[in-house]
Amino acid sequence: MTSIQLENVVRRLNDGDLTAAEEIFRIYEPYLRMVVRRRLSQELRTKFDSVDIVQSAWADLWNGFRQARWKFADPVRLRGFLVKATLNRLIDHVRQHRQAMMHEQGLNAGNIELLAIASGRPSETVHMHELWDQLLAACPAEHHELLRLKQQGLSSAEIAQRVGLHESSVRRIIGDVWRRFTLARFRDRQARPEA
Repeated sequence: MTSIQLENVVRRLNDGDLTAAEEIFRIYEPYLRMVVRRRLSQELRTKFDSVDIVQSAWADLWNGFRQARWKFADPVRLRGFLVKATLNRLIDHVRQHRQAMMHEQGLNAGNIELLAIASGRPSETVHMHELWDQLLAACPAEHHELLRLKQQGLSSAEIAQRVGLHESSVRRIIGDVWRRFTLARFRDRQARPEA
């Protein structure tokens, strides 16, 4: 799109034209996703998808565009506004999930294996079975075998050899499942009313 065409779209956007807003989204969405990805640490990339952040920001901006709430002198100022709004949305997401991320446990070799150990007391056995069911529910069915092997005490290298994956893939999958599991448990605890 030429700069003259882009200026025309910005002018239409200033007038509240929603087709112009759709065009602006198609034009700037790849750039905004790149901006978000550059700001995400490796740890945050496992938690947030740049598409989700951009779409969430866009949903907030949509009403303002429809009402012609903002006026932009040129495409450069519009792009700066979109970048700022998107980065603010990213900051909001990080703040909302900060406490959950602080409470996440790292995956060590014993975490999943501990779910196989019970002292013999019926209440602990029931609790371990419930945790195991929750862990399986936190992942796709194709990963269940990896978790069963890990529960049996096999190393990532041994699991990789048995299932035909690379050892780093096994570690990544088990780590992702554990993160989803601990985050879901944390959210459940937060949602329970105070006793």
